[in-house]
Amino acid sequence: MINKRRSTAVLVGLLAAAALIGPSPAGADDETTEPVAEPPKVELVLDVSGSMRARDIDGRSRISVAQQAFNEVVDALPDETQLGIRVLGATYRGKDKKQGCLDTQQIVPVGPVDRTQAKAAVAGLRPTGFTPVGLALRSAAQDLGTGSTTRRIVLITDGEDTCAPPDPCEVARELAAQGTRLVVDTLGLAPDEKVRKQLLCIAGATGGTYTAAQSADELTGRIKQLVDRARDTYTATPAVVGGGAACEGAPLLAPGVYSDREAFSEHRWYRVPVRAGQELRASVSVALDRPVNPDYGVLLRATAPDGRELVRGVDAGSGRTDVVSAGLRWSAADEDEDGPSPEPSAGAEQTTVCLVVSNSFAAKPGTRARPGMPVELTVDVVPASPAPDGPDLGRGWVLLLLLTLAGLLTGLVAGLLTRWWVHTWRVN
Repeated sequence: MINKRRSTAVLVGLLAAAALIGPSPAGADDETTEPVAEPPKVELVLDVSGSMRARDIDGRSRISVAQQAFNEVVDALPDETQLGIRVLGATYRGKDKKQGCLDTQQIVPVGPVDRTQAKAAVAGLRPTGFTPVGLALRSAAQDLGTGSTTRRIVLITDGEDTCAPPDPCEVARELAAQGTRLVVDTLGLAPDEKVRKQLLCIAGATGGTYTAAQSADELTGRIKQLVDRARDTYTATPAVVGGGAACEGAPLLAPGVYSDREAFSEHRWYRVPVRAGQELRASVSVALDRPVNPDYGVLLRATAPDGRELVRGVDAGSGRTDVVSAGLRWSAADEDEDGPSPEPSAGAEQTTVCLVVSNSFAAKPGTRARPGMPVELTVDVVPASPAPDGPDLGRGWVLLLLLTLAGLLTGLVAGLLTRWWVHTWRVN
């Protein structure tokens, strides 16, 4: 759930972590160890309940539109992607709700795709039974297993869960609370407000997205986009860490990506070792996985152990409304701008910088406060990169002298031009 563009910090951080002095920071690995990239894993979960017979998408049934979309997606699937397909409400035709709410099966196992097999499995589906969305999501998470790459579930449904418990939104929060990199994207095939709210909740809890698909082209295009997005993932799962209530005793972090949870209006502290000649770069994203009041924000600060604030982060808006982010950068050179930044060395003096993640979220009435909001923190420590040297125009008398000379030259040139123009005009 929570910004993909920061994945390069993981590799850089792993190489820099071995050089840090002091207590062994959380997440620090041996410098000879390189993360092994896994292929992207995606499972498509399709609702095949009775309501999918409705013929209201381009004059066709919802199930036929979904089947066409699946075929086109399978044909365009990148070779490295591992795909699975799970269905719900596809086999039980009776009226026993207890039995019908167990009706979910994986018809294509997660792995390299056999396109002919996948198309044949989807082509034989006929709308049948109930809608156990919560159970299907929990089963799909088990299908994808664990690993070092982000896994995605793409849920396509036209109706609200008819079998809760388990409530699908609670299942999504349960999966997110496990700290695994699992994202659920949802696609709604019916313009129903209850369905929209439920699918928004499922997606928001895991950092996924919700889209209403009202045509075959919209559905096909969106599924392709989500499957392609699965390739844009971390090479390693963020390490789970628990922030402290104060800088003293807070977890010591090596460069890398970390996940945590933060309650409403809470402050969580972390510590990062930074040597002279190095620059700390950090960013944080908080996923809005539940309803909150519209006035909110996230603040990231770097402070010294004595509480003195070193730098305050700035908002890092991405255009998304389900994730709020902030970032900062700081180096020891920022404390003394007169001297050049020293080159980092193994014996350089080390400073412990405290990172503070704060939020101003306020829950709407009836919103659950626990577990806290999903937090993703990226930490990197790199050689400092000061701005290039240039003329020092901000130092008192030097600036005054430059302004005076500029004014005299401007006046002289303007006077000469004026005399020339008057002389020329009189002669002519």
